[in-house]
Amino acid sequence: MIPLSSATELPTFADVLLAAERLKPWAHRTPVLSSRTADAEVGASLFFKAENFQRMGAFKFRGAMNALSQFDAAQRKAGVVTFSSGNHAQGTALAAQLLGIPATIIMPLDAPAAKVAATRGYGANIVTYDRYKEDREQICARLASEHQMTVIPPYDHPHVIAGQGTATLELLQETGPLDALFVCLGGGGLLSGAALAARALSPQCKIYGVEPEAGNDGQQSLRAGSIVSIDTPKTIADGAQTQHLGKFTFGVIRRDVDDILTVSDDELVACMRFFAERMKMVVEPTGCLAFAAARKHRTQWQGKRVGVIISGGNVDLGKLAGYLAG
Repeated sequence: MIPLSSATELPTFADVLLAAERLKPWAHRTPVLSSRTADAEVGASLFFKAENFQRMGAFKFRGAMNALSQFDAAQRKAGVVTFSSGNHAQGTALAAQLLGIPATIIMPLDAPAAKVAATRGYGANIVTYDRYKEDREQICARLASEHQMTVIPPYDHPHVIAGQGTATLELLQETGPLDALFVCLGGGGLLSGAALAARALSPQCKIYGVEPEAGNDGQQSLRAGSIVSIDTPKTIADGAQTQHLGKFTFGVIRRDVDDILTVSDDELVACMRFFAERMKMVVEPTGCLAFAAARKHRTQWQGKRVGVIISGGNVDLGKLAGYLAG
């Protein structure tokens, strides 16, 4: 792959602050929401960082724009290539469109139709693959080599991680110190970025990553002290169907994250219903991971101040109707 930079060191909180400055003209400062019903149920004061209201509907725009905005002239001309089940695809496609950079996105055949349509709508060229039989990183490397495109992976790049960290930066700037922070975990870009911000601004805060039960590679990795790879998990949380963490994301997670928890698909559906019924929001299954864990482990946080990152709201309406009706 053609890297954006030759960086080998882990990103820092200073990188998050620089990313926040770069993103000011582009990214929305998403709202921090509360719910008396959620507070009563969990027994804590919950602060929901609503990245489902970010541009293109998810936090992924932050990392993609932070990375692409640092391209030099040659990189801008040759274009960007990446792989994604949906939200990084859309974030990269939109950032590329805004910056006038050609984008090629490798997406699985079973990616949510709404995410595919949105990615194509932002002007990206889409290349499909079978996520259960083909290696998306190999496809990406081949295309990058053939066309001299720059690879911006979905999570394992310092500029992507720094961009994702701006969501937690904004949350803590608004709430002040928190006792706990729950963050969804796929490849680890959002969680590692969140950890950089939280350790700097709320050092005593307990930081938890949350994965689907079927895809707990991050949990296994944290326990083992090294990156564990798994088969592509089958879960409704399509944004967390990753097989392993990255070297950058794992480096930050291993150092700064307190624990990684898991929740079931049924618990995600229950949270989708809660968000729709009580907070009048559309939240995708992956976006419910953090709240599902806060609910599940509520006894630990009685009377505390708890942050919850809602990662996105991109879900096919047909599937959403099924989840809410079921």
